[in-house]
Amino acid sequence: MKRNIGTIDRALRAVIGIALIAWAFFGTSEFAWAGWIGILPLFTAVIGWCPPYSLLGINTCGIKSA
Repeated sequence: MKRNIGTIDRALRAVIGIALIAWAFFGTSEFAWAGWIGILPLFTAVIGWCPPYSLLGINTCGIKSA
């Protein structure tokens, strides 16, 4: 697995993931449970690799592969 997520992309994913998980914990809506989907962007931010990006050939990481 080569990194395919850049710094800004990782930061945005982390913020969105944390916000969604917080919504799952503290949300008063009947759909607050859907905030658990925030685990996915948070996980991809931590590992620096996104499977759909690999399939689509997208790379926001500044490192060029050889």
